[in-house]
Amino acid sequence: MPAETLHVLRVFTDEAGSAGNPLGVFLDGASVPTDRRQHIATELGFSETVYVDDASTGALRIFTPATELPLAGHPLVGTAWLLAHVGVPVEVLRPPAGEVTTWADGDMVWIRARPELGPPWQFVELPDPRTVTALRAPMDLEHVHTSYWAWVDEDGGIVRSRVFAPAFGVAEDEATGSAALQLAQRLGRPIEIWQGNGSILRARPGPDGTAEVGGRVVLEETRVHRI
Repeated sequence: MPAETLHVLRVFTDEAGSAGNPLGVFLDGASVPTDRRQHIATELGFSETVYVDDASTGALRIFTPATELPLAGHPLVGTAWLLAHVGVPVEVLRPPAGEVTTWADGDMVWIRARPELGPPWQFVELPDPRTVTALRAPMDLEHVHTSYWAWVDEDGGIVRSRVFAPAFGVAEDEATGSAALQLAQRLGRPIEIWQGNGSILRARPGPDGTAEVGGRVVLEETRVHRI
């Protein structure tokens, strides 16, 4: 059975490199048959798995354990970081949704995209961060794509959030870049999001109806995976 190299990253870590949302990336994604991609993403069980079809142009596809997405934040931030890490930096990524600008700023990697191209997140503001932390993962259809959030420090722009996406095969997402893009646009201001079990995302409105999200990335491991 053929095999390909899989890079496992954690995206949106804290300053010490802890937490973050695991991401699987096949840099030689073109070698993975299209009819195997969903099966492999389901098997791996990461909230997203990326297949880079052309590293030089940033062409890629993104799969959750249950479906393909046209745009998602943590896979794009992570893949941009990885391409630079292996010596093939790009200024534009090309998921199915279209061109997404990317750049580095110190140890942070950013993307800029139109928020509406991501999943249709619902946003539920709760009274305080402790209520967000105490939530139990809702699995009913009412909560197909839902971000629950509360202000930690409204003046300072700090938000506590948790995101649930059972329809994507993800009971709870540790860090969700597309939801961060949408929340920053809704609030109309830069925010720092404390999501999941310690992940940190920074997001802000961008020019011409776009929004930007950025964070830190670490390489967890590189391994061979049978395809």
